[in-house]
Amino acid sequence: MLVITSFGIIGGCGSSDGGNAGMGIVVDPIVPAGGDTSIDTRSGFAFDNPAPNLTPELEADHVAGDIDFGDRFVSAPSPVNPGLGPLFNNVSCESCHTKNGRGQPIFQDDNLRSQPLIRVSLPQGTPEFPGGPVPVPGIGTQIQDHAIEGFVPEADIVLSFEEMPGQYPDGTPYSLRKPILTITLADGTPIGQDIQTSMRIPPPVIGLGLLEAISEETLFEFADPNDEDGDGVSGRVNMVWNIVESRTEVGRFGRKANNPNLRQQTSTAYFNDMGVSNPDLRDPDGFSDIDEDTLAKATFYVQSLAVPNRLPTTNPDAGRGEELFYAVGCIACHKPTIVTGQHPDGFTQFSNQTIQAFTDLLLHDMGEGLADNRPDFSANGREWRTPPLWGLGLVRTISGGPANYLHDGRARTIEEAILWHGGEAETAVDGFKNLSAEERAMVLFFLSTL
Repeated sequence: MLVITSFGIIGGCGSSDGGNAGMGIVVDPIVPAGGDTSIDTRSGFAFDNPAPNLTPELEADHVAGDIDFGDRFVSAPSPVNPGLGPLFNNVSCESCHTKNGRGQPIFQDDNLRSQPLIRVSLPQGTPEFPGGPVPVPGIGTQIQDHAIEGFVPEADIVLSFEEMPGQYPDGTPYSLRKPILTITLADGTPIGQDIQTSMRIPPPVIGLGLLEAISEETLFEFADPNDEDGDGVSGRVNMVWNIVESRTEVGRFGRKANNPNLRQQTSTAYFNDMGVSNPDLRDPDGFSDIDEDTLAKATFYVQSLAVPNRLPTTNPDAGRGEELFYAVGCIACHKPTIVTGQHPDGFTQFSNQTIQAFTDLLLHDMGEGLADNRPDFSANGREWRTPPLWGLGLVRTISGGPANYLHDGRARTIEEAILWHGGEAETAVDGFKNLSAEERAMVLFFLSTL
């Protein structure tokens, strides 16, 4: 099932004298990033394309889903797209996932509204769903910071950043920025110290049907919760609640892998982010703002987006940077190559595909610096899911503006994102830091080609 590179040396082996990097390292051959769903465009609309292997009927469903994904909701009783709110964060799927890419760390903007969201919960109490976070009375598990006319948003959110200077072992300076949230509730009081908060920006939505097709057996094979191989990297599968099936399942979507499938990821986004009830999450009176066809087509849209291939280049720095990426141990979590299994919804287009997503979809302890200290099902307050890296080099191209990385968008560059890694990634980050400036640039160049 798996295509895993065999390599002899990882972990802290990079060095300015050429060291061990590249020695004994076997880099995976480059394959189409998304298997048969790959495309070769690297334009500003590279995330906007249907998988090229869709049948004409499925391509029509994708186009219909694209319309649903972009539909902006308004308050009832409008004849078109009613059902917004009364409390919400934004007005459409696309309003957060701009051009299907990642959102910006911007709250309560006049045009963008709020692209990130703040999850909240209490440390003790009765969870909303078995094993899940405990809702905050009067709020729930997500702050909705916008409201339709006649209603009051749950809170006012102000985001600022604190610069944190640092230095590489070779003396090269850098600066990271730490997000600081000021949350004022509707009654004018600051949010309670006992309330756990977690800021999350929208991730890109390309290639998700492929990730959905990775078998549970593969994920459990990747996992090493007790670090039995002694490499310092564990990796755990999050076990989450399937709302429709009313059972615990493997989680794989969301910043903490807190959703089991794309249908639930989509239905909860409609309900929590836009206040739009749907066939899976209805209003208390049983009403649904959208019908089954809309929910199904919007789900299929994010299942069937194509994945851009790597940037073709003859620059040897890309290959050398990839060797160093392997050598310092980044692939312990960002696994390069995976073969998908059977898609659970029966879409053969995403099944049995050899892909290079650079993820294991597992939870990893990322250290105190990135900790939100808010558990989410099996995930503890220091754990985050390994995000896929395909399309990483297109972040600025897609956004047309500043880049932002990591779960809350704090990192302005890929380099900053690497430097924020801690916990299980500490050895790999130390390996990166101890590379020469030229070698670090090669790693970053390689990542920019993804």
